[in-house]
This record gives sequence, C-alpha cells and structure tokens, in this order.
Amino acid sequence: MKKNIGLGIILMVISLNMIAQSTASKQVKCISLHSQQLDTIKKVWIYLPQEYESSGEKYPVIYMHDGQNLFDAQTSYVGEWKIDESLDSIRTPTAIIVGIEHGGDKRIDELTPFPHDKYGGGKADAYLNFIIQDLKPHIDSTYRTLPDNKNTGIFGSSLGGLFSYYAAIKHPETFGKAGVYSPSFWFNEKIYELTQEASLDLTTKFFFLVGTAESEEMVPDLKRMVKILKDKGIKSENFRVKLVEGGEHNEAMWSENFPETYNWLMNE
Repeated sequence: MKKNIGLGIILMVISLNMIAQSTASKQVKCISLHSQQLDTIKKVWIYLPQEYESSGEKYPVIYMHDGQNLFDAQTSYVGEWKIDESLDSIRTPTAIIVGIEHGGDKRIDELTPFPHDKYGGGKADAYLNFIIQDLKPHIDSTYRTLPDNKNTGIFGSSLGGLFSYYAAIKHPETFGKAGVYSPSFWFNEKIYELTQEASLDLTTKFFFLVGTAESEEMVPDLKRMVKILKDKGIKSENFRVKLVEGGEHNEAMWSENFPETYNWLMNE
C-alpha cells in the first residue's frame, strides 16, 4: 500500500513538472530593460529566426504586447500564441519578434491612449515612448535589424490591439505595419477623433481581425473605424479585415490566425 502511495506521489510530481515545463523554443531569449518613462523594469522576450546566427542578414522587427502569452505556456495566462512554433514552421518570410510583458495591474494604463470613465487608464504615451526611445534603439543596436518604418511592425490583441492601432496612427514614421486583433475601440471615443484628425501615411499596412462571437460592439466598431480609414484615403490593398465566424475573444483565435496575418504583413 505504501509503495502505491509513494508511486502516486512520484507520478504527481512528474505530472506537475511537466505542466510547469517551458514550451519556448531555443530561438527565444529574455532580457530586462529599465524604462524611465514607466519607472519599472520591463521583461522583454526576443525571438530570433532559426538562421539568424549563420545568415549575416538584417531582419524586419515586429513589436508585440503581452509577452507572457506569446511564446511560453508556462508563463501564459490562458494559453500561448505559439509565435515561435509558427515562425519556426513558416521559415520565410523571416523577422525578429520582440514581445514586451505587460505591467500587471498597470496594463490598462500602458495600453490605453485615452482614459475610460470607469476603468481609468489613458497613459499609453509613456509605454509608446519606452518602445520608441529605449526599446527599439536597443534592439536595433544589439541585433541585425532593418530599422525603417517599412520593416517595423506593431501587433497586439484586445487592449494591445487598440494600442497597436494607436501607435501606427500616431507614429507612422516608426511603424509601417500593424496587426490589430479584437481592438478595444470602445474604451474611448477619442480614438475615432484621432483617426479623423491624423495625418496618415497611406502606405501603412493594417490587418484587422475580430470574432463574431466577441462583444456586440466589436464588429460594428471595427467597421466604423475602417470606414474612416477608407474616407481618409487608405487603399484597400493596404488593409485587410478578417471576421472569424464564431471567433471568441481569446488566445486560441489569435494564435490560430497569427500565421496568416504575419505572412500578409510581411509580404510586399
């Protein structure tokens, strides 16, 4: 009997170890970078293409948010995007992916450009300045990158989708590509006003994705924003809208659609 109990404990420990095991590929590394703008240390995940060490080539860079959920089931909240597995499989086109971990209870502050009456926030410029002033220069000086806006993307979901859209609208000279998944345009009406007033770079590429089983306002809000972009002269070849029938607001939908979005954004 004691042997059976002991075996059960051993199996349980092994099982727990398996659950806790990292799923990040060897192409992923982590660094810590101090942010004066945010007054914190940011953990940053970096994916390098498989041939990076041997190729000698320079690579485009995509900056992504909620880095905990991108590469590793061990650190993800409700499932990972499997970015590394997807890119290891795609192989070409190639890019460096930089995933920035969110600020925990500061996430709403970091990812929202304008405050909400109930939820607060509205401090995205500090996070955006961290990316532009500190993180991007560090990445460009440390790795072989193509630093121009044509080869620099910004990508996120939910509040991260809202932020990515905002970053591309406000700083098109830095970000020429934007992956905008399930954007929280509902957070504040001013995002529409900003779009109407902004001087857009008509060559910026946007990939919008929402699920039909998300909130009631998700699809109408996106259609409203796309109409503004069209009216301002963004050509149809520079944006793509994908409505996922039955798609819900979760990592499963975002992960499943990432390869298609990545390929469209990266190909000319």
